[in-house]
Amino acid sequence: MTRPLNNLTLSTLFPNASAPNFGIFVERQTAELASRQETSVTVINPVGIPPWPLNRHRRYQALDGLAQHEQWHGMDVYRPRFRLIPKVGGGANPRRIANTVMALVKRLHREHRFDIIDAEFFYPDGPAAMRLAAALDIPFTIKARGADIHHWSRDAKCRQQMLEAADKASALLAVSEALKQDMIALGMDGSKITIHYTGLDQDRFVPVDRAAAKQALGVEGPLFITTGALIARKNQDLVIRAMASLPDAQLMLAGTGEQEQSYRALAEQLGVADRIRFLGSVSHEQLAQLTAAADIAILVSRSEGLANAWVEALACGTPVIISEAGGARELVSTAEAGRVVAQSVDAIVEAARDILAAPPDQDRVRSTVNRFSWQTNGDQLLAVLRDAAGRR
Repeated sequence: MTRPLNNLTLSTLFPNASAPNFGIFVERQTAELASRQETSVTVINPVGIPPWPLNRHRRYQALDGLAQHEQWHGMDVYRPRFRLIPKVGGGANPRRIANTVMALVKRLHREHRFDIIDAEFFYPDGPAAMRLAAALDIPFTIKARGADIHHWSRDAKCRQQMLEAADKASALLAVSEALKQDMIALGMDGSKITIHYTGLDQDRFVPVDRAAAKQALGVEGPLFITTGALIARKNQDLVIRAMASLPDAQLMLAGTGEQEQSYRALAEQLGVADRIRFLGSVSHEQLAQLTAAADIAILVSRSEGLANAWVEALACGTPVIISEAGGARELVSTAEAGRVVAQSVDAIVEAARDILAAPPDQDRVRSTVNRFSWQTNGDQLLAVLRDAAGRR
C-alpha cells in the first residue's frame, strides 16, 4: 500500500476552546482531509499574543491559556504562540510566525517526514509557509479565502510577500472564480490557481417546517438572519437600518465583534431594538436551526470570497440577499436563490419585499447548492496536494 500523503496544515484561522466557531470552515475542510486513509494530517495553528499590557485583555488571556498541543476533534493540533503587534505589525507577521514554529516543524519533520505544507489563509499563512517549506525543502500550497486577498494586498509590504509566496508555491487555490480573477489582477499566475469551492454539511443544513420553527422562537411575521462577525466589513449596519422600513420583520444577528455596541446603539436610535436579537456566538448546530427558520438570510459584505454562510442558508431552503462581492453571482444565478444587490439600505428593503411577496419553494432553493459537499471539497483538495507533492 502506498504511504499516505503526510500533510502539514498551517492556519492562523482555526477553532479553539475560547472561540469554537473561529475558522470553523477550515476545521471542516481539514477534518475531511484527515479522515482519508490516503492522508496523514498535522495542524499548526499559530496563536498571536501581543506584548504587555495588551496581553492582559481577556481575549488574549483566553488565547494564552490554550493547550500548546491537543487532540481537537480527532486531529493533532499544535498552537504555538507568536508575538502579535495589533494594527501596525501586519507586515512582520509571516516572519514572526515562521521563526516561532520553525523548531517545532523541523522536529516533527524529522519524526515523520512531511510531503507538503498546506497554508489555509493567504496572509500571513502563505508567506510563513514559504519560509518553512524552504527550510524543509518541500513544496507548499496556499488557499485564498477573500479578506486575505482584499484586505492585506492593500499594504505594499504585505502585497510584496504575497506575490513572492504565490510565485514560489506549487499550487494556489481560491474559493471562487471571482477571487481567482482578483488574484490574477494582483499579478499572480492564473494557471496555478484552482477553484476550490467550500464544502457543506448537507445533513445538518436542511429545510424545516418554517412556520413551526418561527413559532418555537416566538416570532410572528417575517424573520431575517445575518450571520458573521460584527465588524464594519460585514455591513450589518445596513441591515439594521433596513429594519426601519420593514416594520413587521424581526432580525437575528449571529456573531460577535467589535461593532456590537455601536450596532446596539444604532438599533436603539432607529427604534428597532425590540425587533433585533443579538445572539452572540452560535454553535454550528444551532446556526443551522436558526437559518432554516428564517425567511431570508441577508449578508451584504463589502468583500467576500464565497461565504460559507451563503451556501449554508441556501441549503436550508432560505433565500439570500447578498452584495456584489466575490463569488456572489456564481452562487445566486436564479430568482429562487435570492438577490444580489447594491450595498445600500434601499436595495436591501426592495429585495426583501420582493422575496416576501413571492417566497420561493424551500426545496428549489436548496437544489441550487446540491453540488456542494465536504466530500467533494476533500476530493479536490487531495488531488491538488498530491499533484503539488508529486504524488499522483
